[in-house]
Amino acid sequence: MLDAFSRVVVDSDSKAAYVGGSSLASLKSFIADGNKRLDAVNIIASTASCVVSDAVSGMICENPGLISPGGNCYTNRRMAACLRDGEIILRYVSYALLAGDSSVLEDRCLNGLKETYIALGVPANSAARAVSIMKGSVVALVDNKASLRKMPTADGDCSSLIAEVSSYFDKVNSAIS
Repeated sequence: MLDAFSRVVVDSDSKAAYVGGSSLASLKSFIADGNKRLDAVNIIASTASCVVSDAVSGMICENPGLISPGGNCYTNRRMAACLRDGEIILRYVSYALLAGDSSVLEDRCLNGLKETYIALGVPANSAARAVSIMKGSVVALVDNKASLRKMPTADGDCSSLIAEVSSYFDKVNSAIS
């Protein structure tokens, strides 16, 4: 697992070069946006259970067969597993956002996720839809446009953080599909 600083050092070391140029500029930008990044991670963490339960509910509303006998969310045990998986995915997305690097998400969450879901018979399209709904909720939270919860944010544009967190959800959907 690498954070933004470790990634720059490893990349510079592999080139046998000093940290400088665009690498140094990206680190300066990462540091300058630090408060916004921390605010974004804080709002994700404090609303995680609502984001996940809304995403799973939305997925079920679009496909009610999931909660009928034989459906993948039928019985409390399967529903709990679905909610747990959503929480785990969201937690690793927030870790990646905090670190400014997706390696923790890829290594600890996405590696083998598709194969696990196939083995368990989890429909990829339903899981991907829940992740897409979570993405929409998190983007609204980070952009401070969520209707239910506004957060005090640092001044400035959050478009780079929105793009970053969106890319992490896109990685999850790519790994599942």
